[in-house]
Amino acid sequence: MKQLFDDVSFKCSKLVTKSYSTSFSLAVYMLSPSIRDAIYSIYGFVRFADEIVDSFHGFKKEDLINDFEREYYKAYDSGISLNPILNSFQHTVKQYNITDDLVQAFMKSMKLDLIKSDYNSVEEYNEYIYGSADVVGLMCLKVFVSGKEHKYDQLKAEAMRLGSAFQKVNFLRDLKDDKLLLNRNYFPGVDLNSFDEKAKNEIIAEIEEDFRIAYQGIVKLPIEAKFGVYTAFVYYKKLLKKLENTPYHQIGNERIRVSNYTKAALLAQSFVSYKLKLV
Repeated sequence: MKQLFDDVSFKCSKLVTKSYSTSFSLAVYMLSPSIRDAIYSIYGFVRFADEIVDSFHGFKKEDLINDFEREYYKAYDSGISLNPILNSFQHTVKQYNITDDLVQAFMKSMKLDLIKSDYNSVEEYNEYIYGSADVVGLMCLKVFVSGKEHKYDQLKAEAMRLGSAFQKVNFLRDLKDDKLLLNRNYFPGVDLNSFDEKAKNEIIAEIEEDFRIAYQGIVKLPIEAKFGVYTAFVYYKKLLKKLENTPYHQIGNERIRVSNYTKAALLAQSFVSYKLKLV
């Protein structure tokens, strides 16, 4: 039965999510069961593309990412793929009216990671973040609002700012790996060899503003999505606070993390705030 294969495909996307990100997986679990599979499928798709360009060293990355993109469009056109990640994603794209410009913008940013090391202007920086993060937030928003265009348009700007905030936190947290392993610098005007407290604080202030605007959209989300998104918001705010309290030279030399104990405490805090209707 085709339905059985589709069920297995969504389970594979869930497995990818749980294997690659315990934090995001926890946030997805806080969503309504009715939309979890769709979010898992989006994460599976973007994670595989990201792994191709970031992790598959020693392989022909350009061929792999191009093949991945071609196979996605074949899946979309035919309604099936033997790659379960692509099979589940194409279902979600169709069910929730995820427009192709979002997929194309994402793939463009992934391909930039194969050829570009430095982002020297704000325009380049913003374009990369739009494709690598903002559009992922917009794909998820399509699911959260059940593909309803008027609601999507109302929350689009805030969803993009949340995606930007998450991505910039990741950039700051991953300075060491991006610099040493991947030879990348996403922050324009920042010399990682002379990275200092002033540069760190300017980046943090930029992220705080993204979070401020993003929160205005979180409180307007449908009930099916609000708690899960708020959980991710609280986690990333905590991670940003840890980065703020970490000396600049330490950020460049180690990966800052939030402990599992702290994640559990943040979840409890988020639940109380949600139940008391503080969100």
